[in-house]
Amino acid sequence: MDKRQQALDYHEFPRPGKLSVESSKSCATQQDLSLAYTPGVAEPVREIHKDEENAYRYTNKGNLVAVITDGTAILGLGNLGPLASKPVMEGKAVLFKRFANVDVFDIEVKAPSVESFIETVVNIAPTFGGINLEDIAAPHCFTIEEELKKRLDIPVFHDDQHGTAIVMCAGLLNALEVQGKKVEEVKLVCLGAGAAGLACMRLLIAMGGKKENMTLVDSKGVIHAGRADLNAHKQEFAKDTSLRTLAEAMQGADVFIGVSGPNLVSQEMVRSMAAKPVIFAMANPDPEILPADAHAARDDVLMATGRSDFPNQVNNVLGFPYIFRGTLDARAKAITQPMMIAAAKALAALAKEPVPAEVLRAYNLDKLEFGRGYILPKPFDPRLIDRIPPAVAAAAQG
Repeated sequence: MDKRQQALDYHEFPRPGKLSVESSKSCATQQDLSLAYTPGVAEPVREIHKDEENAYRYTNKGNLVAVITDGTAILGLGNLGPLASKPVMEGKAVLFKRFANVDVFDIEVKAPSVESFIETVVNIAPTFGGINLEDIAAPHCFTIEEELKKRLDIPVFHDDQHGTAIVMCAGLLNALEVQGKKVEEVKLVCLGAGAAGLACMRLLIAMGGKKENMTLVDSKGVIHAGRADLNAHKQEFAKDTSLRTLAEAMQGADVFIGVSGPNLVSQEMVRSMAAKPVIFAMANPDPEILPADAHAARDDVLMATGRSDFPNQVNNVLGFPYIFRGTLDARAKAITQPMMIAAAKALAALAKEPVPAEVLRAYNLDKLEFGRGYILPKPFDPRLIDRIPPAVAAAAQG
């Protein structure tokens, strides 16, 4: 069976979709029924009316996250609309549950404007303990997240921005250590100046990177101070430079971060980089350059991608389930930059520890240790749930 049909069958059989709702309480007797619904349900209603914080005692609010999208930037497929995004949002829900036991309702919103999308989320927010925004195109995603953070008293997290940034920063700090370089000194090129690229650079700056050492490149070339077509978010990274193309920017660079599209980096560009370069080609499903091509260009490169079939996968599943777990456990009202940095540092530290045998078995490996081929923990590492959420919760509590 080909992979396309296998994927379709997975989603269709034995019942359509990937989610179901199940009761967490017994409902087998008349007594159960009287407690689950009328008259017993009136008692928690009254308690919540007295104090809304009681919703965390008597309902699933404290472990329930909304994964919400408008379908304008679905994976690497683009603006295919809210309904087409539902398989992805259901998939996100599965990962939340599998890795951090967080319950999710996926919500696909057909909104005629940014304002109407924001209003929709605000109006349904009382149901949830947190909001995970997903697959929303830039620059609207910035406006949406900023406004929701202002108006809601529960954490709002745009995973395409911050989840990517957290895992990327964790991996990059380790990659630089392996290559013998310092984050505050490296010359870095970022290809892609949308939600993920800008968030990656901002968090990296918060963790010691220098903006003056960063060159951002979008589909029109280097983001420089002379361009008149930059939005406010890109202008933040515009620099006075004579560089205009990706090829020019790559010359002598220590680090390449790609959050753009397939096959945009050539072997010649890789050869032009500094000694012991780091390449994070994270476009999915096809990276900016394949690992085989990068390694063929030079033998001192450390390579990461967004794919699970290559070493060093930069995978958001290493971040968002555990970040929300820690956030919900701490009853935090927001996911702050210190919480994100704590998650990145905990993730980076875990990769330096001995790998459990069960992880090796899950990936059919005999050995795995910190180095050029292993800079981030594997998604099925059972220690993630014990390390990341407590670090996030501790940062939330100051």
